[in-house]
Amino acid sequence: MSFAASVLTLYPEMFPGALGLSLAGRALEAGTWSLEAIQIRDFATDKHRTVDDTPAGGGAGMVMRADVLARALDHASPPGDERPRLLMSPRGKPLTQARVRELAAGPGAVILCGRFEGVDQRLIEARGLEEVSIGDFILSGGEPAALVLLDAVVRLLPGVMGNAVSGEEESFENGLLEHPHYTRPQEFEGRPIPDVLISGNHKKIADWRRAEAEKLTRERRPDLLAADQPLVK
Repeated sequence: MSFAASVLTLYPEMFPGALGLSLAGRALEAGTWSLEAIQIRDFATDKHRTVDDTPAGGGAGMVMRADVLARALDHASPPGDERPRLLMSPRGKPLTQARVRELAAGPGAVILCGRFEGVDQRLIEARGLEEVSIGDFILSGGEPAALVLLDAVVRLLPGVMGNAVSGEEESFENGLLEHPHYTRPQEFEGRPIPDVLISGNHKKIADWRRAEAEKLTRERRPDLLAADQPLVK
Protein backbone atom coordinates (compact mmCIF):
# COMPACT_ATOMS: atom_id res chain seq x y z
CA MET A 1 0.00 0.00 0.00
CA SER A 2 1.42 3.38 -0.98
CA PHE A 3 1.57 6.48 1.20
CA ALA A 4 -1.45 8.66 0.35
CA ALA A 5 -1.38 12.39 1.07
CA SER A 6 -4.44 14.63 0.82
CA VAL A 7 -3.77 18.35 1.17
CA LEU A 8 -6.62 20.80 1.80
CA THR A 9 -5.65 24.23 0.57
CA LEU A 10 -6.83 27.48 -1.00
CA TYR A 11 -3.94 27.16 -3.46
CA PRO A 12 -3.89 23.63 -4.92
CA GLU A 13 -1.68 24.88 -7.75
CA MET A 14 1.18 25.01 -5.23
CA PHE A 15 1.26 21.18 -5.28
CA PRO A 16 3.21 19.07 -6.01
CA GLY A 17 5.66 21.96 -6.50
CA ALA A 18 9.15 20.81 -5.55
CA LEU A 19 7.69 17.43 -4.61
CA GLY A 20 7.28 16.73 -8.32
CA LEU A 21 11.07 16.79 -8.77
CA SER A 22 14.07 14.68 -7.76
CA LEU A 23 13.54 11.70 -5.43
CA ALA A 24 10.01 12.67 -4.37
CA GLY A 25 8.96 13.32 -7.95
CA ARG A 26 10.26 9.99 -9.20
CA ALA A 27 8.54 8.22 -6.32
CA LEU A 28 5.29 10.08 -7.09
CA GLU A 29 5.50 9.03 -10.72
CA ALA A 30 6.25 5.44 -9.73
CA GLY A 31 3.23 5.28 -7.41
CA THR A 32 5.26 4.90 -4.23
CA TRP A 33 3.11 7.69 -2.85
CA SER A 34 0.15 9.73 -4.06
CA LEU A 35 -0.84 13.36 -3.64
CA GLU A 36 -4.30 14.89 -3.87
CA ALA A 37 -4.63 18.68 -3.58
CA ILE A 38 -8.18 19.67 -2.63
CA GLN A 39 -9.56 23.17 -3.12
CA ILE A 40 -11.25 24.25 0.13
CA ARG A 41 -13.41 26.81 -1.68
CA ASP A 42 -15.24 23.96 -3.44
CA PHE A 43 -16.96 23.28 -0.12
CA ALA A 44 -18.29 26.81 0.44
CA THR A 45 -22.03 27.20 -0.13
CA ASP A 46 -22.42 30.85 -1.11
CA LYS A 47 -21.91 32.34 -4.56
CA HIS A 48 -18.70 34.05 -3.48
CA ARG A 49 -17.22 30.74 -2.21
CA THR A 50 -16.48 32.32 1.16
CA VAL A 51 -14.19 30.34 3.46
CA ASP A 52 -13.51 32.90 6.22
CA ASP A 53 -15.21 35.44 8.46
CA THR A 54 -14.36 38.07 11.07
CA PRO A 55 -13.05 36.81 14.43
CA ALA A 56 -15.51 36.46 17.28
CA GLY A 57 -14.70 39.04 19.94
CA GLY A 58 -13.13 41.40 17.41
CA GLY A 59 -9.58 41.82 16.27
CA ALA A 60 -7.59 42.00 13.08
CA GLY A 61 -7.73 39.60 10.17
CA MET A 62 -10.09 36.79 9.30
CA VAL A 63 -10.64 33.24 10.58
CA MET A 64 -11.25 30.15 8.46
CA ARG A 65 -14.80 28.85 8.98
CA ALA A 66 -15.44 25.57 10.78
CA ASP A 67 -18.41 24.53 8.63
CA VAL A 68 -16.61 24.90 5.31
CA LEU A 69 -13.48 23.14 6.56
CA ALA A 70 -15.53 20.33 8.08
CA ARG A 71 -17.12 19.58 4.72
CA ALA A 72 -13.72 19.58 3.05
CA LEU A 73 -12.20 17.32 5.70
CA ASP A 74 -15.11 14.91 5.65
CA HIS A 75 -14.76 14.64 1.88
CA ALA A 76 -11.00 14.01 2.06
CA SER A 77 -11.16 11.75 5.10
CA PRO A 78 -14.45 9.81 5.34
CA PRO A 79 -15.26 7.41 8.19
CA GLY A 80 -12.79 4.54 8.31
CA ASP A 81 -9.86 6.60 7.01
CA GLU A 82 -6.99 5.77 9.36
CA ARG A 83 -4.70 8.56 8.19
CA PRO A 84 -3.83 11.20 10.80
CA ARG A 85 -5.37 14.63 10.27
CA LEU A 86 -2.74 17.35 10.51
CA LEU A 87 -3.06 21.12 10.68
CA MET A 88 0.07 23.07 9.80
CA SER A 89 0.19 25.73 12.50
CA PRO A 90 2.91 27.83 14.20
CA ARG A 91 1.38 26.96 17.56
CA GLY A 92 1.59 23.21 16.91
CA LYS A 93 4.04 20.70 18.33
CA PRO A 94 7.44 20.99 16.61
CA LEU A 95 7.91 18.44 13.84
CA THR A 96 10.65 15.98 14.76
CA GLN A 97 12.45 13.26 12.85
CA ALA A 98 10.78 10.73 15.13
CA ARG A 99 7.33 11.97 14.12
CA VAL A 100 8.39 11.99 10.47
CA ARG A 101 9.36 8.33 10.77
CA GLU A 102 6.01 7.51 12.35
CA LEU A 103 4.17 9.19 9.51
CA ALA A 104 6.33 7.45 6.88
CA ALA A 105 5.43 4.09 8.44
CA GLY A 106 1.71 4.83 8.20
CA PRO A 107 -0.88 4.90 5.42
CA GLY A 108 -0.53 8.61 4.68
CA ALA A 109 -1.81 11.92 6.01
CA VAL A 110 -4.60 14.44 5.55
CA ILE A 111 -3.05 17.89 5.82
CA LEU A 112 -4.99 21.12 6.30
CA CYS A 113 -3.18 24.29 5.29
CA GLY A 114 -4.33 27.24 7.34
CA ARG A 115 -4.50 30.83 6.10
CA PHE A 116 -5.41 34.25 7.50
CA GLU A 117 -5.39 34.49 11.33
CA GLY A 118 -6.07 30.80 11.78
CA VAL A 119 -8.75 28.13 11.95
CA ASP A 120 -11.91 28.08 14.08
CA GLN A 121 -10.97 26.15 17.24
CA ARG A 122 -14.20 24.17 17.09
CA LEU A 123 -13.10 22.55 13.84
CA ILE A 124 -9.77 21.53 15.38
CA GLU A 125 -11.53 19.88 18.29
CA ALA A 126 -14.41 18.34 16.35
CA ARG A 127 -12.20 16.70 13.74
CA GLY A 128 -9.31 15.81 16.05
CA LEU A 129 -6.65 17.74 14.18
CA GLU A 130 -3.02 17.36 15.23
CA GLU A 131 -1.37 20.79 15.03
CA VAL A 132 2.17 20.62 13.63
CA SER A 133 4.79 23.36 13.42
CA ILE A 134 7.99 23.36 11.35
CA GLY A 135 9.60 26.17 13.36
CA ASP A 136 9.26 29.27 15.47
CA PHE A 137 8.36 31.63 12.64
CA ILE A 138 5.27 32.71 10.71
CA LEU A 139 4.50 31.85 7.09
CA SER A 140 1.83 33.36 4.89
CA GLY A 141 0.04 30.03 4.90
CA GLY A 142 0.39 26.35 5.69
CA GLU A 143 1.28 25.27 2.16
CA PRO A 144 5.08 25.71 2.40
CA ALA A 145 5.01 23.89 5.73
CA ALA A 146 3.02 21.03 4.21
CA LEU A 147 5.58 20.74 1.42
CA VAL A 148 8.38 20.56 3.99
CA LEU A 149 6.59 17.88 6.01
CA LEU A 150 5.84 15.76 2.95
CA ASP A 151 9.39 16.05 1.65
CA ALA A 152 10.73 14.82 4.99
CA VAL A 153 8.29 11.90 5.01
CA VAL A 154 8.49 10.81 1.37
CA ARG A 155 12.27 10.43 1.34
CA LEU A 156 11.91 7.79 4.08
CA LEU A 157 9.44 5.65 2.16
CA PRO A 158 10.85 2.27 1.09
CA GLY A 159 12.80 2.50 -2.14
CA VAL A 160 12.84 6.30 -2.41
CA MET A 161 16.44 6.81 -1.30
CA GLY A 162 18.93 4.88 -3.38
CA ASN A 163 20.91 3.93 -0.28
CA ALA A 164 18.68 3.46 2.76
CA VAL A 165 21.72 3.47 5.05
CA SER A 166 22.39 7.10 4.10
CA GLY A 167 19.41 8.13 6.18
CA GLU A 168 20.63 6.46 9.33
CA GLU A 169 23.52 8.83 10.07
CA GLU A 170 21.71 12.10 9.34
CA SER A 171 21.01 14.87 11.82
CA PHE A 172 18.43 13.97 14.49
CA GLU A 173 18.41 10.24 13.67
CA ASN A 174 20.55 9.39 16.71
CA GLY A 175 19.90 12.45 18.84
CA LEU A 176 22.83 14.36 17.36
CA LEU A 177 23.53 16.74 14.53
CA GLU A 178 25.32 15.15 11.61
CA HIS A 179 29.11 15.09 11.40
CA PRO A 180 30.99 17.16 8.76
CA HIS A 181 31.43 15.74 5.25
CA TYR A 182 34.38 15.91 2.83
CA THR A 183 35.14 14.74 -0.70
CA ARG A 184 37.69 15.35 -3.49
CA PRO A 185 39.82 17.34 -4.07
CA GLN A 186 42.01 16.23 -1.18
CA GLU A 187 43.02 19.85 -0.58
CA PHE A 188 40.84 22.93 -1.16
CA GLU A 189 42.28 26.45 -0.75
CA GLY A 190 44.85 25.16 1.72
CA ARG A 191 42.32 23.12 3.68
CA PRO A 192 43.02 19.36 3.55
CA ILE A 193 40.63 16.52 4.27
CA PRO A 194 41.23 15.38 7.88
CA ASP A 195 43.85 12.64 7.88
CA VAL A 196 41.63 10.20 9.76
CA LEU A 197 39.13 10.11 6.89
CA ILE A 198 41.74 8.88 4.44
CA SER A 199 43.41 6.51 6.91
CA GLY A 200 41.33 3.48 5.96
CA ASN A 201 40.79 2.72 9.67
CA HIS A 202 37.02 2.37 9.89
CA LYS A 203 36.96 2.25 13.68
CA LYS A 204 38.88 5.52 13.94
CA ILE A 205 36.68 7.10 11.28
CA ALA A 206 33.51 6.08 13.15
CA ASP A 207 34.92 7.43 16.43
CA TRP A 208 35.93 10.72 14.75
CA ARG A 209 32.51 11.17 13.20
CA ARG A 210 30.81 10.49 16.53
CA ALA A 211 33.07 12.98 18.33
CA GLU A 212 32.48 15.65 15.68
CA ALA A 213 28.72 15.09 15.84
CA GLU A 214 28.74 15.49 19.61
CA LYS A 215 30.90 18.63 19.35
CA LEU A 216 28.58 20.25 16.79
CA THR A 217 25.52 19.34 18.83
CA ARG A 218 26.99 20.86 22.01
CA GLU A 219 27.83 24.07 20.13
CA ARG A 220 24.66 24.49 18.07
CA ARG A 221 21.86 22.46 19.65
CA PRO A 222 22.61 21.75 23.32
CA ASP A 223 18.87 21.27 23.80
CA LEU A 224 19.18 17.94 21.95
CA LEU A 225 21.72 16.72 24.49
CA ALA A 226 19.40 17.76 27.29
CA ALA A 227 16.45 15.87 25.83
CA ASP A 228 14.93 13.04 27.82
CA GLN A 229 15.71 10.36 25.27
CA PRO A 230 19.22 8.85 25.59
CA LEU A 231 21.68 9.16 22.72
CA VAL A 232 22.12 6.09 20.55
CA LYS A 233 25.61 4.66 20.90
